[in-house]
Amino acid sequence: MEATFRALSTHGYSNLRVRDIGEEFEKSRTLIHYHFDGKHDLISSFLEYLVAQYESDPAVPADADPWVVLDKRLDQCLFGPDVGDFDHWERMRVYHELFSHARHDERHREAFNEHYETIRGNIARVLEAGIERGVFADVDVEDMTQLITDVIHAARARKISLGHDNAPAQSRRAIDEFVLPALEPDGET
Repeated sequence: MEATFRALSTHGYSNLRVRDIGEEFEKSRTLIHYHFDGKHDLISSFLEYLVAQYESDPAVPADADPWVVLDKRLDQCLFGPDVGDFDHWERMRVYHELFSHARHDERHREAFNEHYETIRGNIARVLEAGIERGVFADVDVEDMTQLITDVIHAARARKISLGHDNAPAQSRRAIDEFVLPALEPDGET
Protein backbone atom coordinates (compact mmCIF):
# COMPACT_ATOMS: atom_id res chain seq x y z
CA MET A 1 0.00 0.00 0.00
CA GLU A 2 2.86 2.38 0.75
CA ALA A 3 4.37 1.61 -2.66
CA THR A 4 1.03 2.52 -4.20
CA PHE A 5 1.01 5.78 -2.27
CA ARG A 6 4.52 6.67 -3.45
CA ALA A 7 3.69 5.82 -7.06
CA LEU A 8 0.44 7.83 -6.97
CA SER A 9 2.30 10.79 -5.46
CA THR A 10 4.85 10.68 -8.26
CA HIS A 11 2.74 9.76 -11.30
CA GLY A 12 -0.82 10.76 -10.41
CA TYR A 13 -3.85 8.58 -10.95
CA SER A 14 -4.30 9.07 -14.69
CA ASN A 15 -0.71 8.18 -15.58
CA LEU A 16 -0.25 5.45 -12.99
CA ARG A 17 0.66 1.95 -14.15
CA VAL A 18 1.06 -1.18 -12.07
CA ARG A 19 4.65 -1.15 -13.30
CA ASP A 20 5.14 2.20 -11.50
CA ILE A 21 3.86 0.69 -8.27
CA GLY A 22 6.13 -2.31 -8.80
CA GLU A 23 9.13 0.00 -9.07
CA GLU A 24 8.26 1.43 -5.64
CA PHE A 25 7.64 -2.02 -4.15
CA GLU A 26 10.49 -3.68 -2.26
CA LYS A 27 9.39 -7.16 -3.32
CA SER A 28 8.64 -8.79 -6.64
CA ARG A 29 6.08 -7.07 -8.88
CA THR A 30 4.54 -10.48 -9.51
CA LEU A 31 3.21 -10.36 -5.92
CA ILE A 32 1.13 -7.34 -6.91
CA HIS A 33 -0.36 -9.21 -9.86
CA TYR A 34 -0.96 -12.27 -7.68
CA HIS A 35 -2.95 -10.32 -5.06
CA PHE A 36 -4.74 -7.74 -7.24
CA ASP A 37 -6.73 -7.90 -10.45
CA GLY A 38 -5.09 -4.87 -12.02
CA LYS A 39 -4.68 -1.19 -11.31
CA HIS A 40 -8.29 -0.45 -10.34
CA ASP A 41 -8.45 -3.31 -7.83
CA LEU A 42 -5.15 -2.21 -6.29
CA ILE A 43 -6.25 1.46 -6.14
CA SER A 44 -9.54 0.46 -4.50
CA SER A 45 -7.66 -1.52 -1.85
CA PHE A 46 -5.28 1.40 -1.37
CA LEU A 47 -8.21 3.76 -0.89
CA GLU A 48 -9.67 1.50 1.80
CA TYR A 49 -6.22 1.40 3.46
CA LEU A 50 -5.91 5.19 3.32
CA VAL A 51 -9.39 5.77 4.75
CA ALA A 52 -8.71 3.33 7.61
CA GLN A 53 -5.73 5.46 8.71
CA TYR A 54 -8.04 8.40 9.38
CA GLU A 55 -10.72 6.93 11.53
CA SER A 56 -10.40 6.35 15.23
CA ASP A 57 -12.72 4.65 17.66
CA PRO A 58 -16.15 6.19 17.10
CA ALA A 59 -17.34 5.57 20.65
CA VAL A 60 -17.67 8.46 23.09
CA PRO A 61 -16.57 7.09 26.47
CA ALA A 62 -19.06 7.70 29.27
CA ASP A 63 -16.45 9.57 31.31
CA ALA A 64 -15.24 11.74 28.41
CA ASP A 65 -16.13 15.40 28.08
CA PRO A 66 -18.01 15.73 24.75
CA TRP A 67 -16.41 19.17 24.17
CA VAL A 68 -12.94 17.62 24.39
CA VAL A 69 -13.89 14.69 22.14
CA LEU A 70 -15.45 17.04 19.56
CA ASP A 71 -12.38 19.29 19.67
CA LYS A 72 -10.09 16.32 19.03
CA ARG A 73 -12.21 15.01 16.15
CA LEU A 74 -12.39 18.42 14.48
CA ASP A 75 -8.62 18.83 14.71
CA GLN A 76 -8.00 15.34 13.36
CA CYS A 77 -10.30 15.98 10.39
CA LEU A 78 -8.83 19.41 9.64
CA PHE A 79 -5.16 18.88 10.48
CA GLY A 80 -4.70 15.12 10.25
CA PRO A 81 -3.97 12.36 12.71
CA ASP A 82 -0.77 12.37 14.72
CA VAL A 83 0.94 9.26 13.37
CA GLY A 84 4.71 9.78 13.52
CA ASP A 85 6.16 10.40 10.06
CA PHE A 86 2.71 10.29 8.48
CA ASP A 87 2.46 13.16 5.97
CA HIS A 88 -1.18 14.18 6.25
CA TRP A 89 -1.28 16.68 3.39
CA GLU A 90 0.53 14.47 0.90
CA ARG A 91 -1.99 11.74 1.75
CA MET A 92 -4.82 14.22 1.35
CA ARG A 93 -3.53 15.25 -2.11
CA VAL A 94 -3.65 11.62 -3.22
CA TYR A 95 -7.04 11.16 -1.51
CA HIS A 96 -8.51 14.16 -3.33
CA GLU A 97 -7.10 13.07 -6.66
CA LEU A 98 -8.79 9.69 -6.23
CA PHE A 99 -11.93 11.48 -5.02
CA SER A 100 -12.12 13.39 -8.30
CA HIS A 101 -12.17 10.08 -10.20
CA ALA A 102 -14.81 8.45 -7.98
CA ARG A 103 -17.64 9.35 -10.30
CA HIS A 104 -16.10 6.98 -12.86
CA ASP A 105 -15.54 4.03 -10.53
CA GLU A 106 -18.34 2.53 -8.45
CA ARG A 107 -16.00 0.80 -5.97
CA HIS A 108 -14.13 4.06 -5.33
CA ARG A 109 -17.41 5.93 -4.94
CA GLU A 110 -18.58 3.36 -2.41
CA ALA A 111 -15.35 3.71 -0.41
CA PHE A 112 -15.63 7.52 -0.40
CA ASN A 113 -19.30 7.39 0.59
CA GLU A 114 -18.44 5.01 3.40
CA HIS A 115 -15.65 7.30 4.60
CA TYR A 116 -17.91 10.33 4.37
CA GLU A 117 -20.58 8.58 6.42
CA THR A 118 -17.96 7.47 8.95
CA ILE A 119 -16.79 11.06 9.47
CA ARG A 120 -20.39 12.25 9.74
CA GLY A 121 -21.27 9.37 12.07
CA ASN A 122 -18.30 10.02 14.37
CA ILE A 123 -19.21 13.69 14.70
CA ALA A 124 -22.92 12.87 15.13
CA ARG A 125 -22.14 10.43 17.96
CA VAL A 126 -20.29 13.17 19.85
CA LEU A 127 -23.16 15.61 19.35
CA GLU A 128 -25.74 13.02 20.43
CA ALA A 129 -23.70 12.12 23.53
CA GLY A 130 -23.34 15.80 24.44
CA ILE A 131 -27.07 16.40 24.02
CA GLU A 132 -27.97 13.30 26.05
CA ARG A 133 -25.63 14.40 28.86
CA GLY A 134 -27.02 17.94 28.82
CA VAL A 135 -23.63 19.38 27.82
CA PHE A 136 -24.77 20.49 24.35
CA ALA A 137 -27.95 22.31 23.35
CA ASP A 138 -30.62 20.20 21.68
CA VAL A 139 -29.65 21.00 18.08
CA ASP A 140 -30.64 19.17 14.91
CA VAL A 141 -27.79 16.66 14.89
CA GLU A 142 -28.14 15.77 11.22
CA ASP A 143 -27.98 19.38 10.03
CA MET A 144 -25.19 20.37 12.44
CA THR A 145 -23.15 17.32 11.43
CA GLN A 146 -23.68 18.09 7.76
CA LEU A 147 -22.53 21.68 8.23
CA ILE A 148 -19.38 20.67 10.12
CA THR A 149 -18.54 17.94 7.61
CA ASP A 150 -19.00 20.31 4.67
CA VAL A 151 -16.72 22.89 6.28
CA ILE A 152 -14.05 20.21 6.81
CA HIS A 153 -14.22 19.04 3.19
CA ALA A 154 -14.22 22.58 1.81
CA ALA A 155 -11.16 23.49 3.92
CA ARG A 156 -9.27 20.43 2.70
CA ALA A 157 -10.16 21.14 -0.92
CA ARG A 158 -9.16 24.80 -0.66
CA LYS A 159 -5.76 23.89 0.78
CA ILE A 160 -5.05 21.09 -1.68
CA SER A 161 -6.57 22.39 -4.90
CA LEU A 162 -6.23 26.14 -4.50
CA GLY A 163 -3.11 26.36 -2.35
CA HIS A 164 -4.89 28.17 0.48
CA ASP A 165 -2.56 26.89 3.20
CA ASN A 166 -4.47 28.72 5.91
CA ALA A 167 -7.84 27.14 4.99
CA PRO A 168 -7.88 24.47 7.75
CA ALA A 169 -6.95 26.95 10.49
CA GLN A 170 -9.38 29.56 9.14
CA SER A 171 -12.16 26.97 9.01
CA ARG A 172 -11.39 25.82 12.53
CA ARG A 173 -11.62 29.42 13.79
CA ALA A 174 -14.95 29.82 11.97
CA ILE A 175 -16.30 26.61 13.52
CA ASP A 176 -15.16 27.81 16.95
CA GLU A 177 -16.73 31.26 16.50
CA PHE A 178 -19.94 30.53 14.60
CA VAL A 179 -20.83 26.83 14.97
CA LEU A 180 -19.77 25.73 18.44
CA PRO A 181 -21.65 28.56 20.21
CA ALA A 182 -24.87 27.01 18.85
CA LEU A 183 -24.03 23.95 20.96
CA GLU A 184 -23.89 25.93 24.22
CA PRO A 185 -26.93 25.01 26.33
CA ASP A 186 -29.30 27.91 27.13
CA GLY A 187 -27.26 30.30 25.02
CA GLU A 188 -24.28 30.26 27.42
CA THR A 189 -20.96 31.11 25.79
